[in-house]
Amino acid sequence: MLRFDGVRKSLGGDEIIRGVDLAITAGRTTVLIGPSGCGKSTLLRLLLRLLTPDHGRILFDGEPLTHKTERMVRHRTGYVIQDGGLFPHMTARTNVTLLATHLGWESDRIAGRLDELLTLTKFPRDGLRRYPQQLSGGQRQRVALMRALMLDPDVLLLDEPLAALDPMIRFDLQTDLRGIFRALEKTTVLVTHDLGEAAYFGDEIVLLRQGAIVQQGTIDDLVKRPRDPFVTQFVKAQRSHLGDGVNENGR
Repeated sequence: MLRFDGVRKSLGGDEIIRGVDLAITAGRTTVLIGPSGCGKSTLLRLLLRLLTPDHGRILFDGEPLTHKTERMVRHRTGYVIQDGGLFPHMTARTNVTLLATHLGWESDRIAGRLDELLTLTKFPRDGLRRYPQQLSGGQRQRVALMRALMLDPDVLLLDEPLAALDPMIRFDLQTDLRGIFRALEKTTVLVTHDLGEAAYFGDEIVLLRQGAIVQQGTIDDLVKRPRDPFVTQFVKAQRSHLGDGVNENGR
């Protein structure tokens, strides 16, 4: 579905992505994880063509991601960032339906899709009249998720969507998100710095360091079959997170 071929990217004179080769399987959840500054969020921005590679190429459904294809790709991709990134001067409903309205969807189609998303995300209907500052952190993320899913995209990208939430809200939203991922079976790429979260969500985990892939596989592969001393070091540093609600098999 998605593929990086020898992708390199420098920002501010520093090489952030260093020759990444990565195939992301359709219909599964791939988690990008690693220390701060390892390049995981940059990979998401490259997938959306918010950034362009200095070298290499990115393929979407076998087609190179270029200026000519970026509009199509963005309409087939939902994007959720930390704390939602909602427009503060718009109600929750307007935030969710903005792009569909821009694309000329009829009101009945918008209303029907909105009903589906309210059920899927367990967001209260009366909350659609509120502005982002009137919503809790968890509610803002549910609105951001509805906005990302409004056009029924093939791909869902999430950049640390739970990092800013308090533990109880985060736990509830983790549970709901995993249920949504499994129900929709979309190609999902999620960025996190938390190995426990990666284990909970990921069909495959990609561990990055200094812009390069150190190891990819299941959580079991990383814990029991590390391919580099850094993998062992990273896992040991996050043992407490693995024990927080999930075991080392992520379940």
